[in-house]
Amino acid sequence: MTPKYDYSKLGLIAGLEIHQQLDTKEKLFCGCPTTLRDNEDSNFEYFRYLRPTRGEMGEVDRAAAEEAMLTKRFVYKAYDTTCLVENDEEPPRELNPEAIGITLQIAKPLNMRVFDEIHTMRKIVIDGSNTSGFQRTALASNNGYIETSQGNVGIGVLCLEEEAARKLEDKGDSVVYSLDRLGIPLVEIGTEPDILSPAHARETAELIGMLLRSTGSVKRGLGTIRQDVNISIARGARVEVKGVQALDLIETIVEQEVERQVNLLDIMEELCSRNALVSGEIVDVTDLFAHSQSKVIKKALKKGVVMAVKLTGFAGLVGREVQSGRRLGTELSDYAKKSGVGGIFHTDELPAYGITEQEVESLRKAVEAGEGDCVIMVADLEERANGAMQMVIERARMALDSVPEETRRALPDGNSAYMRPLPGAARMYPETDVPPVVVTKDMLDNIKLPELLPQRKARYMEEWGLNEELAGRMAYSVHSMLFEDMLSKVKGINPMLVATTLMSTLPELRREGLDIDKLEPDHFEGAFKLIVSGGAAKEVVSDILSKILEQPEMSAEDAARELGLGEKRLEDIEGLVGNIVTQRLDFVKERGMGAIGPLMGEVMKELRGIVDGEVASSLLKKKIEEHLDPEK
Repeated sequence: MTPKYDYSKLGLIAGLEIHQQLDTKEKLFCGCPTTLRDNEDSNFEYFRYLRPTRGEMGEVDRAAAEEAMLTKRFVYKAYDTTCLVENDEEPPRELNPEAIGITLQIAKPLNMRVFDEIHTMRKIVIDGSNTSGFQRTALASNNGYIETSQGNVGIGVLCLEEEAARKLEDKGDSVVYSLDRLGIPLVEIGTEPDILSPAHARETAELIGMLLRSTGSVKRGLGTIRQDVNISIARGARVEVKGVQALDLIETIVEQEVERQVNLLDIMEELCSRNALVSGEIVDVTDLFAHSQSKVIKKALKKGVVMAVKLTGFAGLVGREVQSGRRLGTELSDYAKKSGVGGIFHTDELPAYGITEQEVESLRKAVEAGEGDCVIMVADLEERANGAMQMVIERARMALDSVPEETRRALPDGNSAYMRPLPGAARMYPETDVPPVVVTKDMLDNIKLPELLPQRKARYMEEWGLNEELAGRMAYSVHSMLFEDMLSKVKGINPMLVATTLMSTLPELRREGLDIDKLEPDHFEGAFKLIVSGGAAKEVVSDILSKILEQPEMSAEDAARELGLGEKRLEDIEGLVGNIVTQRLDFVKERGMGAIGPLMGEVMKELRGIVDGEVASSLLKKKIEEHLDPEK
């Protein structure tokens, strides 16, 4: 598929920030477990209000200042697996040594320079995702690179930091968070702006993700890894799109952001050619809508007002599309929403929403709007409406001369929505409660480079005889270590059986509604040993595991016994096969060794689950040969 743009001519540069949770036993600054809880298990909750603080240089970060425009109440759900550190009522403990070890292991294949000491900093965040109003982050290494098909991509930073609280519900004036996730260790990997195209961005993310999974020490599943993408074009501006969870979406995110910036630049040129102007005069037009039949207006006027502002020369451009389904008006609305309003109206889309053409004409007259002008209107509480108008004016003025630098939220369709201004250095200051960690030579020497997943796949094919498809699935699976553990502990087990059990049988059991997370390594080991010893056939692995899931304290032997397996001795099985052959002796003499196939069905009807099919086939062949050649 031909790219929509020549990204080289546009001057596209992009970089990634990848946040990956580490699979440690304890959180980063306390001894609490890193498992997520059901919200219903919360045994305590409290609320707080957060306000911006000044950074090390005495300045207030602009992103934090904007977050504080709307005072929100943050409610936190605590559990018996969270503690006073998460509540911000007790100082953090020292950095988790296990998390430090994993971080240093990740630094090595990224060719990074590890610092002699790891110092923890505070990063101001007042969106409620941290109870303290800041996130703790520790810079561990820098100046690395990863090889890609488009050349090396620099890895600028590798940080170890605490995960944020989990958002449960946004009620507008209040937000509910869960503390089970707060404090889980994660690494942040930031690339240099060396990415040259949307496809290159995806390739780079895939390579870094593969490296992280190769360690075997990162969490897996939805929400455990997030990508932020920094994007700019030559005449545009750096924009950070946050929260890209699906790898498949990265390419689309870059494409759509480039399109947005190109379209915003086109709108800017059109505005300049029209000598467009944003005066900034806000007009109260409440009286014009006193008898409006618009449901939105009527609801707002019960307690609020209607305010408007004229954008000179903007007619037709506020309704122009900048991304698929999103217009310049949507961009203005995103800014207005920071004041707590639900959205805006503009004359490029009116009359609509119950607002009549006559009301639109009265509105235009009230603000002295000409034919080439657009009027923006908002209906809400007076304080919110005034704040929303100020934000609209600010964003409209940006449209006259630039693409604004922003932090934006990734949307499921590959578009993005405004979140806040890009944060600056003012949000960082030292963490005085956490001592620095000295990185010794012994610590570095003891780090083992992980086996990369493509190498593991090749080894599974060569060492264990798995086909390419199954070897790839097994190597990239969360069960790869369990696979190797079973082959090590259960001598004589067929590697193909272990792999298909983990990659096919377990998903089938999950689809049946069974909680396969209750299965322990001992359960698998017992089932496989039962098969190797002849106590059960490989065909009944699923049945044994299902029976164990009914009673997790049950052993594989107990499960087999309840299923009626393993009750026949080998001599009994031989006798049963011999009887079947004797009963069908005329057929055997007529067909000779060709009788094996038809008789196998009868044999397995009697022995399914009791003995492996290969063993049964061998016994059947032996008994037929004895009748055809009695001397054998």
